Amino acid sequence: MRRYTNRFINEHNLISGRVLSAIVVLPLSLTIAACNQPNSAAAESTPATEPTIATQNVQTTQTEQPTAEIMPVSAPSDTQSTILKNISATVYKDANCGCCKEWVGYAEGHGLNATAQNVEDVSLFKERYSVPQQMRSCHTTVTTDGYVFEGHVPAKYMAQFLKNPPSDAIGLAVPSMPVGSPGMEYQDKFMPYKVMQLNKDGSTAIYATIDSPQQQI
Repeated sequence: MRRYTNRFINEHNLISGRVLSAIVVLPLSLTIAACNQPNSAAAESTPATEPTIATQNVQTTQTEQPTAEIMPVSAPSDTQSTILKNISATVYKDANCGCCKEWVGYAEGHGLNATAQNVEDVSLFKERYSVPQQMRSCHTTVTTDGYVFEGHVPAKYMAQFLKNPPSDAIGLAVPSMPVGSPGMEYQDKFMPYKVMQLNKDGSTAIYATIDSPQQQI
């Protein structure tokens, strides 16, 4: 009798493991696909020539992606603006990261004077600029004033933050790589996410909650 009981438990655990893997892998695969595929929405709304990005050759690891639900939506095309005009920043990224390049182009389309540096280990720069482990994404942007913008932060919130920086803050972060955030557009998918405020004491706070693509504009 004990032999049959153990056999039943083992088979149940095996089946449960397969189901759990299927649930976790699906959103992750969509996030990776969004980072690797061309930005079709951006291609329709931006000029034929790509923005000029000063790069220095020097490769990173991707951060583990969230498993939040991804919802299909009708995302409006993003209009270009100059809300980041007169702001200069360095973007530390992996040379092979497609979504990082998309975000740089997006930010430049909003007026940012960006210099992209391809580095071997982007985590070194995240540590240098005090980005908490749980707030990290694929690229780190640092303005000439020393403010940090981690990951796919919308230009709207960068400009809002820089216009009136909180005294206790060092910047903003969009943890991981939410599908549908700037530079992470993929088909008609969108994953709600939060823009987090990074504080000098290492703490974080919600700066903005993004429930739809329209809130990014």
